[in-house]
Amino acid sequence: YFNQNIIDYVIANLPKHKLSIMKKLLIMLLATSLVETLPAQAPLTPETMWKLGRVSGVGISDDQQKIVFSVSTPDMANNKSNKKTYSISVDGGATTEIASSETLIKNSKTSADGKYLLEAADVKMRNVYGKDFYPDLAKSNVQIYDGLNYRHWDEWEDGSFSHVFLHSLVNGKKGKAKGKDIMSGQPYNCPQKPFGGDEDFIWSHDGKEVLYVTKPKVGTAYALSTNTDIFSYNIANGTITNLTEGRMGYDINPAFSKQGTLAWLSMEREGYEADKQDILVRKGNEVLNVTKDWDGSINAFTWSNDGSKIYFEAPAEGTVQLFEVNVDGMAPPMVKQITSGAFDISGLVGQAGDNFIVSRTDMNHSAELYSVHLADGRMKQLTHVNDEAYKKIATSKVESKLVTTTDGKKMLVYVIYPPNFDATKKYPTLLYCQGGPQSPLTQSYSYRWNFSLMAAGGYIIVAPNRRGMYGHGREWNEQISKDWGGQVMKDYLSAIDEVSKEPYVDKDRLGCIGASFGGYSAFWLAGNHNNRFKTFISHDGIFDMRSMYGTTDELFFENWEKGGPYWSKDKNAEKSYNEFSPITYADKWNRPILIIQGGKDYRVPTGQGLQAFQAAQLLGLKSKLMYFPDENHWVLKPQNALVWQREFYKWLKETL
Repeated sequence: YFNQNIIDYVIANLPKHKLSIMKKLLIMLLATSLVETLPAQAPLTPETMWKLGRVSGVGISDDQQKIVFSVSTPDMANNKSNKKTYSISVDGGATTEIASSETLIKNSKTSADGKYLLEAADVKMRNVYGKDFYPDLAKSNVQIYDGLNYRHWDEWEDGSFSHVFLHSLVNGKKGKAKGKDIMSGQPYNCPQKPFGGDEDFIWSHDGKEVLYVTKPKVGTAYALSTNTDIFSYNIANGTITNLTEGRMGYDINPAFSKQGTLAWLSMEREGYEADKQDILVRKGNEVLNVTKDWDGSINAFTWSNDGSKIYFEAPAEGTVQLFEVNVDGMAPPMVKQITSGAFDISGLVGQAGDNFIVSRTDMNHSAELYSVHLADGRMKQLTHVNDEAYKKIATSKVESKLVTTTDGKKMLVYVIYPPNFDATKKYPTLLYCQGGPQSPLTQSYSYRWNFSLMAAGGYIIVAPNRRGMYGHGREWNEQISKDWGGQVMKDYLSAIDEVSKEPYVDKDRLGCIGASFGGYSAFWLAGNHNNRFKTFISHDGIFDMRSMYGTTDELFFENWEKGGPYWSKDKNAEKSYNEFSPITYADKWNRPILIIQGGKDYRVPTGQGLQAFQAAQLLGLKSKLMYFPDENHWVLKPQNALVWQREFYKWLKETL
């Protein structure tokens, strides 16, 4: 084959009038030879996907020279994942395995003066079990509740609450003495359940205060509210102050700049979990909403090293990008978008000089770490954990289309094509319905609803950014509430109808798939599709709005999205529980349907999937129930997930 030395020699000894022609010939020959030496690329399979390393940024080293990150690798044989921690220069290069992130990054739970350590631990505070009430009946098996929130997400309430403890350190080590419970007597959780973590309790920059996030409500009041607050615990005198008193929505993720200014994420309206999420900054007694006038919602943020700016990630037109907002007080806050492109910024690691380290994905590639040049948004890939694997995987073409909706709006629709797509052929096509309902559909990389994996099975995927999605302005996002069976369903059908006009779409082989709100969408469309679809797949979808209200956990969500309880005379509620409930149209189901349900899903409880399967069976439809007793709203265990993948594609092969 040709190498660069031969090319250089030939070019140097050619007459100039022949140079251009010979260059083209040599480049063609070189390209041909390189293609012959590349490894053969095959479509992505579930088994291949479950061998990929899952990269997650941990932070920047204290000396600003190293990036610390972890790689989690699924261990299918043992049905778990193995994690290792690495470091890499902020400029890239070779990686080094390290024993712990604390070899390079100070433990954030240690106070600035090194005297104290924060830890979270459960405290038993309420009687729940029969033996709690009646010690003489220790073998009884009963749970007794006098209020709601008796179960949440995937756990039953056991009377224990997670609290923050303050431990004294001696020579950097925790002593034998029991730590001080700074939330003593409070029947509240920190970290928040089910998704709170270390970000829920932090030190102030000077180590004189501990800030913690909790929802100061119990029982039925807890199930009806989203009002979390940020509290400050003073180390010197033990006083507790509510820093967000009077703010009625979520207040979460407090973070201090190195200079001591506090910022956090906040939603304004109580009961609305998908409200616009802004960044609030506290300076003295003044609180400033620095993103109030920006028509977007923030996922996460971090301070700049000099405290003059805040960097944040947020959905933007079907992607997630990196932004900045100035907070130095010299000028009104202005939001500036730093990155742009067909990818997601999927994690903020931190600032390193003139660059910012992020995690990045797209529909064909799982997360790797990149540096972003803050002045112009140029990106450089730093980690290459899965490069070798992707050399052997044939990727999918991802195309963006603008589809006109029935109310005259322009809707972004992603179309994902099979590897080696041939426009002269016809392909079965799947309408993908996103969950949420207010979650964005972007360039993320899922290990279950994976677009490149679906396309690799020979399917075209149609994924609309329908009503209810972040990244297209507040009005677009909020239109879905109390209108689940309305405009959003027309958006779905506009998308599939428009793409179906293409000659390579087999209109007789259309399927509809989705989970959560997407599962609800599949159930609702199964009775309202006018024979468009040949098969359906619904995972943890709502089938009966009334029984959903009677058994779900977070009633604030139901009240906001449906307009109230099913006995309400509110016109929105009446419409939600009748016209928008899929059970209303079960008699019109006429296509095969695969129903997937998690046994520990208390958001969309088990009865929803069981009712739907029972209806399909009694209607005489080809149907299947895939039930996961030990999974929640997701499928997290590796072997369960692989069964999910195999049954998913088996169903499509049988019915589409």
